[in-house]
Amino acid sequence: MKRMLLTILCLCLTLLGGCAVSPTQGLFDGQGGSQLRLRQMQTRYFDTSDKKKTVEAVIATLQDLGFVIDKASLDLGSVTGTKLSGYTLRMTVNVTPRGASQMTVRASAQYNVTPIEDPVTYQSFFNALSKSLFLQAHLEE
Repeated sequence: MKRMLLTILCLCLTLLGGCAVSPTQGLFDGQGGSQLRLRQMQTRYFDTSDKKKTVEAVIATLQDLGFVIDKASLDLGSVTGTKLSGYTLRMTVNVTPRGASQMTVRASAQYNVTPIEDPVTYQSFFNALSKSLFLQAHLEE
């Protein structure tokens, strides 16, 4: 009986010990590092305080890139679009204020249900958005 209890106790301690994780593990290596790089690819800051015009520019940019807008909310600062050209590409873009004079724009793209981690996808979106915001600002002057 004692031997069985000792065996169960050892087994439990082994299982609990195997689940221990270092506090820094995952933050800067492995999955955590790739998540940080992905977030950096997905995020840009723009020098404007006008959330409405930024959301409008996001909608126009997605449409110019061939997306059909599924949902858009100015209050939430969120726009979702789908591109159907032989495949299903979905992009959700969130616009949030960053201080008094900047907007944070974060784009998240998915191919079917798989997140896209290719930087070219995000670079082409942000290049087009930068041009749209630039033109929008100069057309108002």
